[in-house]
Amino acid sequence: MAKLVTLLLLGALALRAMTGQWPWELWRQSERAQDEAQARALLGVGRDARAQDIVEAHRRLLTRIHPDRGGSSEQVHAAASARDLLLARIDRIGPKG
Repeated sequence: MAKLVTLLLLGALALRAMTGQWPWELWRQSERAQDEAQARALLGVGRDARAQDIVEAHRRLLTRIHPDRGGSSEQVHAAASARDLLLARIDRIGPKG
């Protein structure tokens, strides 16, 4: 058991030395990238979409999934979460120049 813990510790230190990040930081980034890809697919926008494009795609999607038009509130919440996630990414990386 001690050997396993030692190997895991050495592996984590080696990864930190090679990439500059701890393993759990890399996993978190991977999950965020997957969430962003799902959000882009839901809204139908590309990786290079601007904030205005994201908002317009969200509005178009809402016209189809609104509860008054046969959609559900869960779909509306998913669309709003996707919009917020992608807009937060744009805020985080800054405008493209």
